[in-house]
Amino acid sequence: MSSLGTIYQSIEILSKEKGIDPKIILDAVKDAMLVAARKHFHTNEELVADMDERGGIQIYGVKKVADPVTDPDKEISLQAARAVVPDIEIGGEIRTAKPTEALGRISAQTAKQVILQKVREAERENIYSEYSGRVGELVTCVVKRVEGQDLIADVGKSEARLPKKEQSRLENFSVGDRIRCVIKSVEKAGKNAGVILSRAAPELVMRLFEQEVPEIYDNTVSIKGCAREAGERTKIAVSSRDRDVDSVGACVGMKGMRVQSIIRELRGEKIDIIEYNEDPVSFATHALSPAKISRVMIVDPVEKHMEVVVDDTQLSLAIGKKGQNVRLAAKLLGWRIDIKSEEEKRQEVESRMAELVVPGAPVSVLLDHGLADGLAESLMAGGVPTVEKLGAMTPEELEAIPGIGPEAVESIHQAVMGYYGQFEEPVSSQERAEEDASEEPALATVADADEPQKQSVTIESGEPSATE
Repeated sequence: MSSLGTIYQSIEILSKEKGIDPKIILDAVKDAMLVAARKHFHTNEELVADMDERGGIQIYGVKKVADPVTDPDKEISLQAARAVVPDIEIGGEIRTAKPTEALGRISAQTAKQVILQKVREAERENIYSEYSGRVGELVTCVVKRVEGQDLIADVGKSEARLPKKEQSRLENFSVGDRIRCVIKSVEKAGKNAGVILSRAAPELVMRLFEQEVPEIYDNTVSIKGCAREAGERTKIAVSSRDRDVDSVGACVGMKGMRVQSIIRELRGEKIDIIEYNEDPVSFATHALSPAKISRVMIVDPVEKHMEVVVDDTQLSLAIGKKGQNVRLAAKLLGWRIDIKSEEEKRQEVESRMAELVVPGAPVSVLLDHGLADGLAESLMAGGVPTVEKLGAMTPEELEAIPGIGPEAVESIHQAVMGYYGQFEEPVSSQERAEEDASEEPALATVADADEPQKQSVTIESGEPSATE
């Protein structure tokens, strides 16, 4: 353990290498030596670690001067104390150096582990304080190594992790590649403590546009929102503060040069640049591009729910592959969007109209037209609740209902005829006679008294032939 006595010589080198305050490392070494000493000496007395005159670290046993002594492990009498320090008074402390050379190899290993743990904690604290305020910032880093499906990248003074879930499916990086990422989060504790990078976050696209489009950098054009599914498609909404500047055109660039540069960086990911609008209806119409929208209706402005109707030929385009287009549009707007075709909307309206139609008259109205109470109850029990359904049934279907026979069928028929007869307009005898006179027979048959009467006429390919 003699190396621990002079370990302070390495503290300055370690502090520079890790970027940690030397005092933090010194305190870590002291704590480590105390842990090792308590494990070795098996004593209840107070132990402290401090620097000695040679620049090393020494372990001391500490006892307070007391009279009388109640705890010999932690207290010393005034007489015994003055034998060491003549002018000491009650309440003072007597330090006794402990032999650190006797701590042994196991204690030294324990001390080493404690030192490393303390150094790691200090390093994490430094990283957190440096990067916690830089979340969402674009950084350029170099892939240092691969751990499973995660990438470990060098971001300057420290390492950062690019997890598999934060990578685009279109990308595949190797050790030594320079990549641009955004700082997704900074974890202070846990298995993946440190800086977490992302290539899948929408902030990456926003930062790339800020670099490529000068109008965004100088705040002439502002980014209002961005929704992204990494490796598939991104929708970004932009707005111009200057009426003479086209926000979408500025982002696209001359012959698409600006947006193409970003698409190359994202390995071919599709990007929809949308003009922002305060009106959610107009914004939704733009956000669902490239589909053409017929109309947009606000269902619930409080819950932010809208319904979009498109032509039947545009439905699949509006929804997108596996619902991607409408999903990104809803995320960009912050609204719930229901998409329906014209045919679906028509059927829905017809269904609602049918629900508003008054249902048929109940069977009980036939009691006023001669139907017996028992028959009405039998019809209701047999699943015939309305006059309309009753009128559509055949006599055989009625007789199949328990309690209804041929006589009951005739009674039901008379009651139904009486019910519908009340809705017919009365016709006078004179009108009926005039109506009969005006009607000509559809087929006139003239038969001589001496000739037998013909029963039917059969038309064949030749002349008509009479059948007796």
